[in-house]
Amino acid sequence: MTLRFLGTTSDGGDCPTLYEVVETGDIVVQGDKLTDPEHLEQLRDVKDSETFVVIPRDLLTRFAPKE
Repeated sequence: MTLRFLGTTSDGGDCPTLYEVVETGDIVVQGDKLTDPEHLEQLRDVKDSETFVVIPRDLLTRFAPKE
């Protein structure tokens, strides 16, 4: 799997960051883990293998692929 850096809104190498999986076009998101119990209990259909990260809207609007 090859990752292509898409962009970040952070300074000094901190997250959040977006990457694209070159072979599939899927998006990989790096960010702070969602830990707020109130928010976690509102999530649906969560698999054991899944985790959740908080991403600023600005990062998505600036760097998410448009197609």
